Amino acid sequence: MPAAPLPGTTTVDAVIESLGVGAFQIRLLLICGLTFAADAMEVLLMGFALPGVNATFGLPPGALGATMLLSATFAGMLIGAPFWGRQADVYGRRPVFLITVLAGVIFGLVGAMAPNIWVLVAARVLAGFAIGGTMAVDYALMAEFVPRRVRGRFLVLTEGFWAIGTLLIAALAYLLGQLLPPQEGWRLLVLIAALPGVVGLLVRTGVPDSPRWLLSRGRVEDAHAALIRVAELNGQAPPVLPLAPPRRVPARPPRWGALLAPQLRDRTLLLALAWFGMSLGYYGIFSWLPTYLRTQGVDLPEAYRLAMILALAQIPGYLLSSLLIEWVGRRVTLVGFMLASAAGAYLFMLSSEPAWTLLASGLLSFSLLGTWGALYAFAAEVFPTTLRATGMGTVSAAARLGSLISPVAGGLLLSGNLGQALTVFAASFIISAGCVWATGLEPRGQAVPEGEHG
Repeated sequence: MPAAPLPGTTTVDAVIESLGVGAFQIRLLLICGLTFAADAMEVLLMGFALPGVNATFGLPPGALGATMLLSATFAGMLIGAPFWGRQADVYGRRPVFLITVLAGVIFGLVGAMAPNIWVLVAARVLAGFAIGGTMAVDYALMAEFVPRRVRGRFLVLTEGFWAIGTLLIAALAYLLGQLLPPQEGWRLLVLIAALPGVVGLLVRTGVPDSPRWLLSRGRVEDAHAALIRVAELNGQAPPVLPLAPPRRVPARPPRWGALLAPQLRDRTLLLALAWFGMSLGYYGIFSWLPTYLRTQGVDLPEAYRLAMILALAQIPGYLLSSLLIEWVGRRVTLVGFMLASAAGAYLFMLSSEPAWTLLASGLLSFSLLGTWGALYAFAAEVFPTTLRATGMGTVSAAARLGSLISPVAGGLLLSGNLGQALTVFAASFIISAGCVWATGLEPRGQAVPEGEHG
């Protein structure tokens, strides 16, 4: 429980609750959502661009450069997520909010002009390094500006923009594939994928830093000014009472090791394992699904159309998750979606007809992305303000590790060991569900923890 404010003062949490949900939160949702859609395009980009890259640089199937390219973005995110998360807890959400988007755009453009495969691999690693930061910081910022009664819903809907990015990159790949030869189309695809970040950078400049973080650093007046900005956009009266200053302002935020202190260790390790397992299964299935479908006789344009259909299946998964997370709670929603994903993996294994394969893939897409929406929300709510971005970056890095390993398991799909591959993925989803349940945490209706003892 947060400490009671001093007489004649108020808390950030009390002000956020009193200002309610209005134009500020809707605007923040759209801004963070745009970035998430752009991140989805960048993360999934190389899976669609690879045929053109191979044709341009004369790479045979399975070439080292091509294999590294598929993992390059994830490798960058593995490093970038904890790095930028830490910077956001030390220097503030807003500067990292802006720097990571700018860096992602720059390295995305470099990749579009790459003269050889190795420059392209390097550009994708650096783009991933930036993307890892945006995904961790966006959630920390969203969790700290939204009232508790709808906080989970807003967090899930932010992740829901991933489906929009997935749909856009699949549609662009399909359209460019019809208009241009692969060796020309991929460069334009990489270029276009970088452009939403430019828009995101421009609209982010008006977002103030988190008043919760500002107060944790002793910047009481700046925190008050940020809350006044929220009140103005929401059409509410500005807060009258001064903010209660923090009881103690350390010289620096807690070090990363504080995540492994007794009061936070279990949630950190269990959530890291859950994120790892979900990422292993998700990318193991969907990064290889277009290639697997081609081995089953589906041509490339048809595979792209299927990718768009699967992206559409994600949307109701997010919407249902955003409702259940407030109706029945975070843990129950998460475990339910994770177990449904495990069942969906086996349903896919039983599919023998193209229509049945599409149905099974759609159900998997529905349940997996509902899981991711709730998982991001859950993690953002259980780490304290002083370590929230660091915690998000840490569990995100665990997910990136899973995505780097997933091609090994996903390769079983292509070698005909479908049952083995899907058993690995289903098991990873079940283990993730167990980890979430074992945390014993339920943030629904609770104030986000402020100090490192949260």
